[in-house]
Amino acid sequence: MMISDEIKRLHELHQAGALTDAEYEQAKAKVLSGASSTVNLNKAEGDFASELNTLRRSRTDRWLGGVCGGLARISGVDAWVWRLVFTLFTVTFGFGIVIYLLLWIFVPEE
Repeated sequence: MMISDEIKRLHELHQAGALTDAEYEQAKAKVLSGASSTVNLNKAEGDFASELNTLRRSRTDRWLGGVCGGLARISGVDAWVWRLVFTLFTVTFGFGIVIYLLLWIFVPEE
């Protein structure tokens, strides 16, 4: 349900006498404060997307292509953890090497 629909429904309840003036104002404030937190969530997602766009392969922290070093710099997780994740995905599921190779090809070097 959209915010405008919720406010419209609250107004209808208020007009019908189901909500007092104080209850209507309180409910309206609660709906509007929820809308601002949704905007903040979208802003955080935008920050993540912009940070992901700055992903670069590392020239210094590398074993093969520098993908894990670049991921470590962006995520704040050590590079050895990313290497372990790619190794485990390769051994267990078989697609870790494919993801690593795609990142090696498409992520530019710093």
